[in-house]
Amino acid sequence: MATEPNDPFILYALATEYNSLNDTELAFQYYHKLVEDHPSYVGTYYHLGKLYQKQGQTDKAVAIYQLGMKRAREKGDGHAFSELQGAYNSAAGLDYEDD
Repeated sequence: MATEPNDPFILYALATEYNSLNDTELAFQYYHKLVEDHPSYVGTYYHLGKLYQKQGQTDKAVAIYQLGMKRAREKGDGHAFSELQGAYNSAAGLDYEDD
């Protein structure tokens, strides 16, 4: 049911909208609800990690990316895993550029 307030897509849309409006408190609230109630909704981890980075909380971002990679691997979602790994590498300072 599309109007179900616990529907992961609705929660994700709300979190994303609050994030775009720079209402970080509500964005965090909805992202955390997704992580707790819908851990296999892997798109959450990337955006929550980015929000942590935007707030200067790199350690929390790294932890969320790691959890997201674990969930993506469990789900067999190679694309999400790859995106999360790239974000993790960047946040953890593991980006290697060829000069």
